Amino acid sequence: MQKKTDKRLRADLFRTRLAEAMRTRGTSQSALARSVGVDRSTISQLLKGSGARLPNAQVVGECAAALGISADWLLGLTDRPETAADILANTMSLTEAPRALVDEQIFTWHKEAAGYKIRHVPAGLPDMLKTRAMLEWEYAPHLGRSTDQAIGASQDRLAWMRGTQSDYEIALPLFELESFVQGVGYYRDLPHAVRREQVENLLEVAGQLYPRMRIYLFDARRLFSAPVTIFGPLLAVVYIGRNYMAFRDTERVQALTTHFDMLVREAHVTARQFADHLQGLWEGAGTG
Repeated sequence: MQKKTDKRLRADLFRTRLAEAMRTRGTSQSALARSVGVDRSTISQLLKGSGARLPNAQVVGECAAALGISADWLLGLTDRPETAADILANTMSLTEAPRALVDEQIFTWHKEAAGYKIRHVPAGLPDMLKTRAMLEWEYAPHLGRSTDQAIGASQDRLAWMRGTQSDYEIALPLFELESFVQGVGYYRDLPHAVRREQVENLLEVAGQLYPRMRIYLFDARRLFSAPVTIFGPLLAVVYIGRNYMAFRDTERVQALTTHFDMLVREAHVTARQFADHLQGLWEGAGTG
């Protein structure tokens, strides 16, 4: 239930916030009066009055619109001065997702979240755990002549990401790892030698970085997840192909965090079991 505010206190708050908004926007009483369509004396009275009476809704709305703020904020009904449209624009954005390694936007988000736990459901195997040969096989068709330069730069960034104080939790569907080991589906043209080196690298890195980096495998027949990365409490990003859909509002970040935590809680293979499971897959596939 919303707490009721004394009429006089609310009127005082209106005057204070109106003056603050005008000062922030650099708007004079005369300029605001022209925008609202009232006399300058009306604005002066709004600012200097001492009674408990608030202006009518139309005047409040016109003042808010002219100053680019929320009428609810002027009236003390919210602590957010932004309009609803501004809040939506700031809390959700659509960002281009180029077919690349660690693109500038992803790297910026990682730097912003340094020190926080990062939860990640990748679209395939995690780029930060791939060998150079694996990266070349996967990205060379898209990078052309710049392959060596792009992979070199990306390896530096991936090394930075692995060297931060952030904890990483990575959740993969079981079939992704199985397809990779068997060289089927997306990985059908991946040479055996590259797969073997990648398996060895996964085993080594998973052991070296545990428990700061933990890899879980979930059963996609029971649970589904789109590719998503949650940067601590700050940001959640869903990968939808050509774009990233980024959320900064607390409610959605928490909802996606809860979703990820369910993948971990219901994991078919825990982080402690990951290395043994991968080793068993490799040996069982008869590709050693």
